[in-house]
Amino acid sequence: MSGNLGATTLKRRRRSGDPMRAFDALPRPLRRWLAGAALPWSPASCRRVWDRARRKGLSTQDTLQLLSRAEMNTLARDRQHTIIHISSGTLASQMHSSLPSSHARN
Repeated sequence: MSGNLGATTLKRRRRSGDPMRAFDALPRPLRRWLAGAALPWSPASCRRVWDRARRKGLSTQDTLQLLSRAEMNTLARDRQHTIIHISSGTLASQMHSSLPSSHARN
């Protein structure tokens, strides 16, 4: 576990380019949605979903709902996977082994 990611099975990815410039280039409704998102979406992935939905003729509101559903589905998958790991002891044992020896119980 690293930084503030917490217990998650989601893959971490390195980003290239200037993420703030990419964020600023997004349409205003998409920037507002992204600012309140629960997951660390990249501006590039949001832009891909946005462009694809708009090409299909979806309204702005429908496109934002599509993004919200995608986020909810991802969170649900991660939550289920994390629960399985916790109940099997995998995550708990990893967390225990990462504690400094003064905090580990024998």
